[in-house]
Amino acid sequence: MFRYALTTALGVTVMASAVQAQTNMPFALDWRFEGPSAPYFVAIDQGYFGEAGLSVEVTAGQGSLDAIPKVATGAFPVGFADMNSLIKFLDQNPGAPVIGAMMVYDKPPFAIVGRKSLGVEAPSDLEGRVLGAPPPDGAFAQWPIFVAETGIDADQVTIEPVGFPTREPSLAEGTVAAVTGFSFTSFLNTARLGVPEDDISVILMADHGVDLYGNVIIVNTDFAAANPDAVTAFLAAVAKGVVDTIADPEAAVQAIVPFNPAMDVELELRRLELALRDNIVTDWVMENGMGIIDDARFANSLEQIRLTYEYQTEPDASLYFTDAFLPEGGFKLD
Repeated sequence: MFRYALTTALGVTVMASAVQAQTNMPFALDWRFEGPSAPYFVAIDQGYFGEAGLSVEVTAGQGSLDAIPKVATGAFPVGFADMNSLIKFLDQNPGAPVIGAMMVYDKPPFAIVGRKSLGVEAPSDLEGRVLGAPPPDGAFAQWPIFVAETGIDADQVTIEPVGFPTREPSLAEGTVAAVTGFSFTSFLNTARLGVPEDDISVILMADHGVDLYGNVIIVNTDFAAANPDAVTAFLAAVAKGVVDTIADPEAAVQAIVPFNPAMDVELELRRLELALRDNIVTDWVMENGMGIIDDARFANSLEQIRLTYEYQTEPDASLYFTDAFLPEGGFKLD
């Protein structure tokens, strides 16, 4: 039997625990309780964590970097964060006890979202047009890589700095022809402003030579060394949640509702479906398994990062990701 509780001590959280003593594994999420977080709530709702002997508390975050220091300091044994931010964090904090352990976003949501009616459907269409980009935007940070891989003439693209609140309104109003952003966020925000969906183009950077990975489940290495079976069980339970979410996204979103009653269910279902299609259930994952990474692609991503970041020491892939807690060949989703 499971009990569910809400607490606001460290932000919005949800906890699942069994009556008997279990390994405590609080989980630091990257963002609010929205559609893409459904697999974790499904794993709670279906008792997958409890059956594995784990007491899991999910805490909302404030961005894709938020969980990294939480896990590195040991405040949380596991978390969810952007892989590229993790690489930079470990470069700046050598020896920090944190590592990626299960890739979730095989393709990151970094994207160019444009208007077909304004002439933007392909990367080359950006030449001669205005691109709205918030300076701190995670997708805009990859612009130099996107330019290098697509061969577009960046000098022919006018970059218009916009704030996050005005990004999609600018696109809807037509003052910019495209914006940088996360695919499932900027697409939905633009559509909600009245732009017909068939007029919105989504150019996923990962489909145009950007080999970066997206968000990954990270683990505190000290905790993992002391509790390897718990980490393995946690990841397996998450994988079960992903499988259930793929099978019934609508039911999966409903698992979030008790912990985010104000959530727009229809909107978050769309956001989840887009994340599943574009970021999680990719062709590569279906062929090779979920959770693992392609070594050659990862090596190339480390080289691509050089276009946006100056390493303090030579990057070492083994410091950033381990498959030690995954089954051989990853988790099968079919």
